[in-house]
Amino acid sequence: MPEVNRTLLVIGYGSLLSGYGMLAHRRGGGSKLIARHAFPVRLHNARRGLAKPSSHGRYLAMDLEPADPNQPIVADNRCDDNGGIGALGLVFDRQWAERLARREEYEPAKFLELIDFADRAGKPLGEFLLQIAERTRFNLLAYRCALREMLNYTSHGYIFHPVPFRDGRVAIAAIGSGFEGSGDPAVQSKRNEFGMDRLLGLLEASQLTTLALDLDGQVGYFVECVLGGLHGLEVGDLLAGMSPAEGLGADFVRRLADAVPFERDLFFQATSLDEIGYRKNFPGVPARGLKALFA
Repeated sequence: MPEVNRTLLVIGYGSLLSGYGMLAHRRGGGSKLIARHAFPVRLHNARRGLAKPSSHGRYLAMDLEPADPNQPIVADNRCDDNGGIGALGLVFDRQWAERLARREEYEPAKFLELIDFADRAGKPLGEFLLQIAERTRFNLLAYRCALREMLNYTSHGYIFHPVPFRDGRVAIAAIGSGFEGSGDPAVQSKRNEFGMDRLLGLLEASQLTTLALDLDGQVGYFVECVLGGLHGLEVGDLLAGMSPAEGLGADFVRRLADAVPFERDLFFQATSLDEIGYRKNFPGVPARGLKALFA
């Protein structure tokens, strides 16, 4: 049977929002990812924040949760102000699967095995995972348990979940293994290990006493996420309560301003877009939340 999953449709909502983040520019490029295409996305029934201790440094990475835990996170490929939070739709060639898994702390061989299950079922990976999510009524822990039973594996970092689009496509998103469990009692999720029972903003994360944060790394990671706003992706939810006038907020804005001149070129490289493709898909003006920050 020919491979169904020659490409993988992925939702980027954290460091995968920017070229700076996708290419791991801040960390020397060791975990870089290059997509063959990208387009703006809005996620509904979704909230995000810092929660999952990162494998790339002593800081918290972004996690994604459904606002209504009994309903799926849903996407549409629009960039206008129709509610939801801004994200990035990314199309990767299958050859990037192992690197994508490694970046998300998911065993690469097991991710390839998961893709092979979908191939044998004759379905794109997102659709295959959506069937599991529907059987478990979109309960995140029950979904992880079902995936663990099928693969004899679960991750303590991120686990791939389906995100259906309103047009019928189904993407995958790396969502944290979960404070309430990884799907296997023998595998403690990082969120549970470090007591991360809720999503945090940057200022809240900086005040944690339960985790020895590298504050410089935390701010640098947050810049990777917020830079997506340059491409019209709405990141206002990440900037709520941020004061650019003093303290951590001022340091964040300075770091963000330093990265802005390089982001467009890095984004083109990371998404394989040229000027024409970029203008066709993206509005070319910063999102409202980002403009308000600099104002």
